[in-house]
Amino acid sequence: MHRLAAERATGAFTRAGGTLFLVDGHIVHAESSAATGLEVLLNQGCALSRACWEAAMTQAGQDGGGTRHLVASGRVTAGVLELCRGVALYDAAFFILAPGGGPGRFRRGVRHWLGACGGVVPLVVERETVRRLAFLDRIWPDARLDVLPPVPTGAAAPPAHPADPVVRTGAVSQGAQPHPTGRQVRSAAVPGRSSRLRAVPDRQLRILELADGIRTPTDIARALGRPAFHTLVELRRLAAAGLVAPRPHDRPVAGVPDRCPHPGGGFPGADTGVTAGGAPPAGPPGPVFAEPDIALLRRLRDALEAL
Repeated sequence: MHRLAAERATGAFTRAGGTLFLVDGHIVHAESSAATGLEVLLNQGCALSRACWEAAMTQAGQDGGGTRHLVASGRVTAGVLELCRGVALYDAAFFILAPGGGPGRFRRGVRHWLGACGGVVPLVVERETVRRLAFLDRIWPDARLDVLPPVPTGAAAPPAHPADPVVRTGAVSQGAQPHPTGRQVRSAAVPGRSSRLRAVPDRQLRILELADGIRTPTDIARALGRPAFHTLVELRRLAAAGLVAPRPHDRPVAGVPDRCPHPGGGFPGADTGVTAGGAPPAGPPGPVFAEPDIALLRRLRDALEAL
């Protein structure tokens, strides 16, 4: 990737996690199946309809000016579009450049239909990816939460079904919220629930309500219209509070990256078939932790900060 940047190359760099699009050595767009796409962010932030998005794609197929057509639709301002593009770029790059993503391949001359508009120096994207990996591990060092469907545990699970966060009923009772699949989800504000659950912030509560052991973190992020990385941050915080855990599984987890950032290293190999970051781990990176002693963790944090 550094060589491509030095050559001011234009094209698409693809790994298992997705694709980075470069123009003159700068990253102008990124797409990953694990990230929340630009269209979802625009739909959430400025109510851009699917029809407007597809119309811009069709028109851009003729002249490559997708950004111009989206702004011309009148539903997206240039500033909001660039903000959402930046969020989507870093969100997707996190999954594309994470260690353990497999070999990379570069196709010269390939351009994204949105068209070139600005761009980010690859080294900046690399540093941000490393920072995000380290940040997640500081919160809770279990990368299975990034790929496995989360399930509520302990105080977060309904009393009647500790392993199932949703309860099927014919009517929605007080304190419950509608579920997209028609099932009832108990709110953390239900009287009688633990004080720890009632103290969960709204941004985490909405994630907790969708953690049904079926939806992956990516599914939850898209359902809420949030960047996938931000959703992973809140899931790790919920795990640190003892409220969620990755769904149990019997086989090694495919796609769990090696969460060992290498600040001194460079990007994975970007040329034809160069393996980057090594093979995916044979199994989960660590055990499922029991509910932590929050008071003890806080005392340890305060002691370390005082040094």
